[in-house]
Amino acid sequence: WNSWVTQKMKVMSMAAIQVAKYAFSSRVKSTAPLQMNRMRNCLTTTRTAMNRATVARCCGNGGGRRYSSSSSRLNASSFHLASRLDNLDRPTVWHEFSPLAAEHQSINLGQGFPDWDPPEFAIDSMIQAIDNPKFHRNANQYARSAAHLPLAVQLAADYEDKLERESIDPLTEVATALGCTNALYCALCGIIDEGDEVILLEPAFDIYDAQVKMAGGNVKFVPLRLATATATEPTSDDRPTVNSMFTLDMNELEQAITPKTKLFILNTPHNPTGKMFTKSEMESIADIMERNPHVTVITDEVYEHIVFDPVNYPHISFASLPGMYDRTITLSSSGKTFSATGWKIGWAIGPPHLIRAVSSVQQWVSFCVPTPNQDAIALCLAKAKEPYQGHDSYYLYLAAEYLRKRDLLMSAMECAGITPIVPSGGFFIMGDTSRISFPSSYLDEITPAMPCTPMPRDWAMSRWMTKEVGVTTIPPSAFYGKETLHLAKDLQRFAFCKGDDTILEAKAKFEDYFGK
Repeated sequence: WNSWVTQKMKVMSMAAIQVAKYAFSSRVKSTAPLQMNRMRNCLTTTRTAMNRATVARCCGNGGGRRYSSSSSRLNASSFHLASRLDNLDRPTVWHEFSPLAAEHQSINLGQGFPDWDPPEFAIDSMIQAIDNPKFHRNANQYARSAAHLPLAVQLAADYEDKLERESIDPLTEVATALGCTNALYCALCGIIDEGDEVILLEPAFDIYDAQVKMAGGNVKFVPLRLATATATEPTSDDRPTVNSMFTLDMNELEQAITPKTKLFILNTPHNPTGKMFTKSEMESIADIMERNPHVTVITDEVYEHIVFDPVNYPHISFASLPGMYDRTITLSSSGKTFSATGWKIGWAIGPPHLIRAVSSVQQWVSFCVPTPNQDAIALCLAKAKEPYQGHDSYYLYLAAEYLRKRDLLMSAMECAGITPIVPSGGFFIMGDTSRISFPSSYLDEITPAMPCTPMPRDWAMSRWMTKEVGVTTIPPSAFYGKETLHLAKDLQRFAFCKGDDTILEAKAKFEDYFGK
């Protein structure tokens, strides 16, 4: 018994040391929470095994009931997840590449969350929301299920300006949720019936496809067609632009609509490309929707304030177009804007009959969103309009800072022979990797998360870059259906929501490997 305990404690110690080594490495700061979770899981698993062994040892000689895992093994073998999770319980691109980056101490430019804290005024807002004796915000108990009223009032006022509407009722036209992803899922569950079709534009954020399936719908993909770099209109610095490289064929979109089509999801600024849909494109989409009145539109606008060329490519909310408000749910959130993705405050704006689809689901799931978080964001939205660090508003500062980081990363990419496709918004860059070669053996690898067999080129390349170059990206084939995976073969997605030191370290890795 004593030797068994000693052995298990050694396993726990070795695992803790190994994981902590990666978790606190300066090169993988953004993955530290993941590594800490792995360490906790390891310790929990070992502790559970020791507890079971203790029960068995104590009961075995006393004539009492022996501990046996045979019945639990039988139950586990006969248990099946709900059919709505078919193929959704398998590892994802995130499960593969974040641990891989940690294992090889690679610079992680994959996942899209900032590696810095929210602005000071946001931290102060959270303190005000929590410290009721001092600030009297009354935000420590349940909020209204639909939305915390101070936040709903602030959002209604903001969107009256954005959507150019005379009034938006904060009680019936605003709903909050646990981030934009939760708002989307509530909307899908409140609108989709079994077998309804939902149109997504590829490449599409992978959560869209999964949520539609979980809600009982069927996905129909319409790809953004990729032009060749030589056929596009370059920028002044001779780099191809995302709006000229990724185009939507309006005929293809309309042909995808059938009597079963219930929803169309539009993401602008677009993840993963950084495309900003122009007013002309929006008007063409609106014309298609007018001809198909049975289709409701959901727009995901979480990157609305990260816009780099507001003169030529401004952010346009689809609901602001004539006749579109009454058939559109506009989604956004605070996470990307205030660098507080863990606060998980998202919202839905739209006519009462569509917002009811969100709030009716929400009241039976989480009931309400954490009140202090909602209250803090209500304060942040007001403060963000004030002058900030030499800019007329925090929003303008945010866009300028991300523009600077975008240009820094594009310079780093070019050191590797990767052509950046200049994004108009968001904090991702798609890179053309067609000029880079790597060992073909990587194409023969098999991983649980890869989208098809054999492994797609972009997937294999991302693994090669992580292991041998020391920079991790996300393969865009994760955002395509099986029929269109080939469109991603020469692409990689880079995130520039990182500190300057991280981006410059990635540049140094590229320079060292590629000899430039």
